[in-house]
Amino acid sequence: MAARHYLKYTFLKLDPAWRRRAPEDRARDKREFAAALAEFGEENFVRTYSLVGTRGDADLAVRASSPRLDAIHELHVLLNQTGLMRWADVPHSYLAMTKPSVYSDEEVPLAPRPGSDAPYLIVYPMWKKREWYALPGEERMRIMRGHIEVGRRYRSIEINTAYSFGLDDQEFVVSFDAQDPAEFLDLVQELRGTESSAYTLSETPIFTCISASVERALNALDGEAVAVNPTPV
Repeated sequence: MAARHYLKYTFLKLDPAWRRRAPEDRARDKREFAAALAEFGEENFVRTYSLVGTRGDADLAVRASSPRLDAIHELHVLLNQTGLMRWADVPHSYLAMTKPSVYSDEEVPLAPRPGSDAPYLIVYPMWKKREWYALPGEERMRIMRGHIEVGRRYRSIEINTAYSFGLDDQEFVVSFDAQDPAEFLDLVQELRGTESSAYTLSETPIFTCISASVERALNALDGEAVAVNPTPV
């Protein structure tokens, strides 16, 4: 069996004062940040996303995955050494881990699917009501089959469920690779009518992320195009 992976979503908010720094200083900050991501990405999975225009409390998201928790720790140590992080807050941060689903007969990848990148990624933490866990296993299986059946009808949307029990505050981190946010809206609206929805305690905040190269995601922070070819941090 493939190794389970740790999954980390880090959401950054830039101080507006950073955009008033000299262009050469901002360019250096971007290059340092990109270099840290590139180093991690040599052996691990990493993707960047822009939230400029979709959230007021976050501008940039980093999605990192590794079979080693230490690697994710080391990535964030490197990021904290960059000039960009001196001007950034982390308003949201989620840690989770992949594992096989007990409700689906389909094989669930335990590592991110590098070839299935979609233009949009929608992410949220989720908690179930305690009453859910008191249900007999066969009853939970019956309820989840209906939930899964709805999701399968939306073939252009790919779900990624990771588990946070004992690792972070939430129980799950759920993300969806989507081709069209409007179709995701329809999916979620339909899921509200399923029996499983009655056992959801919370599934906010919700982040609509626009997939972007690290260069494009960083340039969206200040509107300044600059080459971010990795250089040593």
